[in-house]
Amino acid sequence: MADGDEEADERLRLSGVRAVTVFCDDPVASCAWWARLMHLTPQRSGGSAWVDPPGGVELGFHPADAEKNRLGASTVPYWSVPDLDAALELLTDAGADHLRGPLEIEPGRRIAQVRDPYGAVMGLDESVRPHR
Repeated sequence: MADGDEEADERLRLSGVRAVTVFCDDPVASCAWWARLMHLTPQRSGGSAWVDPPGGVELGFHPADAEKNRLGASTVPYWSVPDLDAALELLTDAGADHLRGPLEIEPGRRIAQVRDPYGAVMGLDESVRPHR
């Protein structure tokens, strides 16, 4: 702002997460794998795919790109689960690799990570307190 200008409200206005995208070798297959486990219908547009799980955050799958979004180098989304051990068992029985955890990151809250058969990495978060 220039000197003497009235102060304007130029802050960034974020109102919540709308979508999370993970990068993997085969987005359509990865989406179908997760959709089957969540009993959801996968959606598709070109080489990308997504599902709409409960909670209002779209889960998207996009092809990994060595230059822009390398496989395994993207942000890891953590999904709330009521029973971390049961979720890990279901996912590993279905073919996911168990990457880390369970870790207790604070009293009453445990996390873990898995990688699906197509390279998408997801986190699981079990907490005794409700999500904010």
